[in-house]
Amino acid sequence: MSDMMRSIGRCSTPASLAMQALDPDDPIASGTVTQKDIRVKFSRRQILSLSTAAAGALVLPACSTTGNQPAEPEPVKPAEDPSYISMYRAMPEEDFPIPAVDLSKVDKRFYRRLVDDPTGERPGTIVVDTRNYYLYLVRPGGKAMRYGVGLGRQGFEWSGEGVIQWKQRWPKWTPPDEMVARQPELAKWSAENGGQPPGLNNPLGARALYIFQNGEDTLYRLHGTPEYWTIGKAVSSGCVRLMNQDIIDLYGRVATPTPIVVRGGTRSFV
Repeated sequence: MSDMMRSIGRCSTPASLAMQALDPDDPIASGTVTQKDIRVKFSRRQILSLSTAAAGALVLPACSTTGNQPAEPEPVKPAEDPSYISMYRAMPEEDFPIPAVDLSKVDKRFYRRLVDDPTGERPGTIVVDTRNYYLYLVRPGGKAMRYGVGLGRQGFEWSGEGVIQWKQRWPKWTPPDEMVARQPELAKWSAENGGQPPGLNNPLGARALYIFQNGEDTLYRLHGTPEYWTIGKAVSSGCVRLMNQDIIDLYGRVATPTPIVVRGGTRSFV
């Protein structure tokens, strides 16, 4: 074999060598099949091979997934009523700037609103419904302004009729002696130490309305709280809490003295 043939053998096979390598009985080797027939036969084999591969590709998605699946769209939150966004806005004008309420954390039924009066009390009366976590300020014309409230342990312990005898902006908080006895860490805010100064962290919040009965302080309060997510719930301590924006609104509507009724429902005591 010449050097040229050895060189060709490294990269390709001459047609004559290929013909010799075929089976003698093969029609191609015997010379009975033309080059045209070979091309047709080869084309048919190609088509069959490609068709098989395509079928496999079509079957694949039925038993596997790819990494390009479209992500599920996140649910769209319904837009809040602009009037409520304004009602529970931030209040930078206050002595201690109050942040806006995240309304997604408050049940809509506890938003402040004017409703038909369910209490039957005379206009100007405050009614606290401890069963349903509502406070009503009865208005003329059979209407009432309704607020959502949270109730602490003290809020459930007292019921009856009294008078809002005193109210205060940004009040101090003085824990009762029995509370200090249970929680010694509160001693720094005792009456002897002047109470806890006003501010956003003060348990009485932005405003407090003080309930008296027969001329004596009941130690029962309507007050604000920055913990708006506790509205409509029973909490471990405190009296009747409203969102700071709501206690400010109530404070502005209530004169002293104002009658107040606290009961487990909207209707009068039997």
